[in-house]
Amino acid sequence: MSMRFEELDFQPTAMGDLTLRRRREPTLDVDVFEVKLGEEFLMSSLFTVAEEELAHLGLAAVEGERLDVLVGGLGLGYTAVAALADSRVGTLTVIDALPAVIDWHRRGLLPVSESLVGDSRTSLVRDDFFDLMRRDLAPDSPRYDAILLDVDHSPRHQLDPSHADLYTAPGLRALARHLRDGGVFALWSDDPPDDEFMTILASMFPSPVAHIVDFDNRLTGGTSSNTVYVARHAG
Repeated sequence: MSMRFEELDFQPTAMGDLTLRRRREPTLDVDVFEVKLGEEFLMSSLFTVAEEELAHLGLAAVEGERLDVLVGGLGLGYTAVAALADSRVGTLTVIDALPAVIDWHRRGLLPVSESLVGDSRTSLVRDDFFDLMRRDLAPDSPRYDAILLDVDHSPRHQLDPSHADLYTAPGLRALARHLRDGGVFALWSDDPPDDEFMTILASMFPSPVAHIVDFDNRLTGGTSSNTVYVARHAG
């Protein structure tokens, strides 16, 4: 039987104290892994459907074989592992700004860590995704068939103010440079579809789609929803 509550890791960061904990949810009789940043709950292993759908919906919009995929935000690892389930994925680069998060997976602390780290296609990279998107590209800089992003709560609600420029037309233009022609940008959001952001997205990517992802909320007994934006780069 698992312990009722265990703090697996605690690390101070520039954005607040980062905590990984495991607790037993008695109403469901399951272990739940949770991440907190300061007083905010960032993610829970109880709610992974939309994170997995970020990979499924994003990659479903990509044509071709041996895809090079970039994931912004490692977290509990569910988006990355869902991407690896697509046999067309040739390389998967996962970027996270917090070294502790990468270390969690290398230490095998999370349910999907072994599947993620043990796959030869996976590279875990410590970097700031948002800063990477802003940087000048060298001729040999990699281009990706898909960029899957799950860091902020939504385009309007960022974990850090420095992220805000990505969700503007210039920010999306900078991101598009990292995509191959026909490549796809997909974004997870905790908020309902945002008409203003869709207009900005459409200024850079033709015919973007906002998918509403419904899932069972096992704690409330009801249904919860997230949004996954999918946009294809025309080149």
